[in-house]
Order: sequence, then C-alpha cells, then structure tokens
Amino acid sequence: MRIIKYCINVMLGKRPAKTPPEKISEEAQALHQRKKDSGEIDKVKAREEHEIYRETHNKKWRKRRWFSILFINLLFVFSYALDIQMLEGALTASRFLGFHMADLNSALQVMLAFKTVLINLLIGFVTVLLMWLLLGGRTFCSWVCPYHLLSEWAETIHIKLVEKKIIKNHLFNRKARTWFYILFAVLAFGTGYTIFETISPTGILSRALIYGPTVALLWVLFLLTVEIFYSRRAWCRYVCPIGLTYGFVGAFSPMKVNYNAVNCHHEGDCRKVCLVPHVLEWTIKGRAPELNVELGPDCTRCGMCIDVCPTDSLNFRFKGLSKKR
Repeated sequence: MRIIKYCINVMLGKRPAKTPPEKISEEAQALHQRKKDSGEIDKVKAREEHEIYRETHNKKWRKRRWFSILFINLLFVFSYALDIQMLEGALTASRFLGFHMADLNSALQVMLAFKTVLINLLIGFVTVLLMWLLLGGRTFCSWVCPYHLLSEWAETIHIKLVEKKIIKNHLFNRKARTWFYILFAVLAFGTGYTIFETISPTGILSRALIYGPTVALLWVLFLLTVEIFYSRRAWCRYVCPIGLTYGFVGAFSPMKVNYNAVNCHHEGDCRKVCLVPHVLEWTIKGRAPELNVELGPDCTRCGMCIDVCPTDSLNFRFKGLSKKR
C-alpha cells in the first residue's frame, strides 16, 4: 500500500525520488552492490547487446496494440455503416450487444454537469470500471484510444526532427494534468456543460470516424502540430484527464508490467520509448526496492518497454496467475 500511495503521488505530478536505503530489501541491496562492483566490462558488453537488439527486435506488442486500436474503432464504423447494431454509439458512450458502456471520465463529467445519476449511465460506468480494473486502467489509452495512435505517429516525426536538431522538445510540469483534471471537473459542475467533451480528441476522432468529419478535426490537427513541432506527446502527458481517471483504476488492477532487476543492464532504452517514463524509475541503477517491482498506475501497458528490453527484465504480469521471475 505504501508503494501504491507513492506511485499515485508520482502520477499526480510528484517528482520520483531515490529510494531510501532502509526501504530497500536485503536481496535488492545485495544485487545493487554486485552490479556496482561489476566494473566497466559489463557496461561495454551491455551496450553492445543493446545496439544489436535495437536493430533486430520485432516490436510485437506495438503491432498488437495498433491492431487493437484499429479493430475496435473500425468495429464502431462498420456496425454503424452496416446497421448491424453490434457496437452502437462512440467511445464516450456505447452499447455492445445491448450492454451499456460509458467512458469513465465522460460519465463523471456528465454526472457533475447534470448533478444527477442516470441508471443507464451508472450501468455503463460500472461495466467499464470493472472491465478496465481487470485489464489495467490506462490500457484504454494505448490499446483503444484513436488519438493515442495518431499521437504515436506524430511522436516518431518529432523525435526525428529533434535528432536532426531542427527543433527542440519542450517539457512542462507534470502537475499541469492534475490541475486540468480539477479545472474540467469544476467547469462541468459550475456551468452544467461537459466542456471537456467538446475538446477531447478521443471523442472527436471517434465520432468523426463513425458519423463523418466535422470542423472539430481542426482542433485535433492543431494538437498534433504542437506535438510534432513543440512538445512530445503534450496532450496525453500534460492535459488529458482521461488518462488520469483510468490511472486511478489502474492503481488497483491485477494487470501490471513487472520489472525484475536481476538481469537489467540499466541502459535506459525502456525510458526513452515510454510515454510516461516516470513509471520506469525503478529501472534506474540502485532504485528498485525489491527484486520484482510493479510499475505505477500511470503505466499505459503499451508494451513498448517490453519490446525494447533485450534482457527480458520487463513483462506483463497478472497478479494471482502469473509467476514472479
């Protein structure tokens, strides 16, 4: 529970801190000391392994995620176009084979705006809450959200421009997302309108795919332009309350990414590819409090860190079913 509380605070914007020695297990302390004493030979070997792996790994989890995002969103499109009523509505609120489903953040915004709890909305809220509690909270972001896919492609362009020194990446305080979360909640309660839903790129893209494009897509284009030329993944990292809502759910989910410190080279490739690199603070040399540590609730379970790790130190783990390594 202590680690969960700490990880939630980090998700809300607290700067990750070095683990105090008294909070590191004896096994982890012994491992950290062995690695400290290993010298430069292991470092050279580790760099060589990482260079080779960067060129050869197949990005299997990324391929699976992209398929998942395209499949789910196109299922909305074809269900509506063919009028087969399998998946009705959009990502914000829908029915799957007659079962009500409601995006958690959208449902909270509606409840605050209208100051009432509709039974169908409550059913949809509970259904989705249980589903993402099981699947890992922010898994929604990387496996379902259509904006995440576009933002990921924009990120690729951004990184290339930074490498060529055409632009610089600009960072913001991560606490901004928490303040935006509060702001959108206050606006919904005070105005009676779900203001965030009108500017949410997730909802805009979902509705545009199903019902046709609107002028609101210009807002999405603006966000992508900012992310390409100014700040990497700015919307998801610093603004979007959807990720924060699902992050709270993910804190108590049995589905986590588990980090095993034994074979880790601490080269940092995982943190370079991660959308939320602060969840991988345990991979910094000497930081892990245990030999096995679960990543924090802000983790999107995208699998990119698993794809890029040559030592198999990061893996998906379902508590109670998967064995610790």
